[in-house]
Amino acid sequence: MKVINYCDVAPTVFPAPARGTTGRVVLGKADGATNFCMRVIEFAPGGETSRHSHPWEHEQFVHEGTGQVLIEDRWFDVGPGSVLFIPSGVTHQIKNSGAVPLVIVCLVPPFAPELL
Repeated sequence: MKVINYCDVAPTVFPAPARGTTGRVVLGKADGATNFCMRVIEFAPGGETSRHSHPWEHEQFVHEGTGQVLIEDRWFDVGPGSVLFIPSGVTHQIKNSGAVPLVIVCLVPPFAPELL
């Protein structure tokens, strides 16, 4: 069992070519979570990931802020309450298009790297 504030977990800076992006593993293997990993990804204003793909899916929930998400060749505007499903193998990218941090809760399966 674990109950924390996500800010109690130290952020890890995403390496280039990502910009202004950090992640926190809030529930993972170290907590005994065997079915998924929960991460909180934060994008500073203007922050973004690179375009990338990998062999696992993402389930994501936008907690705060506004941004844009590229899934395959289509951009989607997102904001608080938006829910995203990014299938395995699909090219994707996330950008903060707002003036405040974009905070996204992201779930990945147990075989995916917990953060980077």
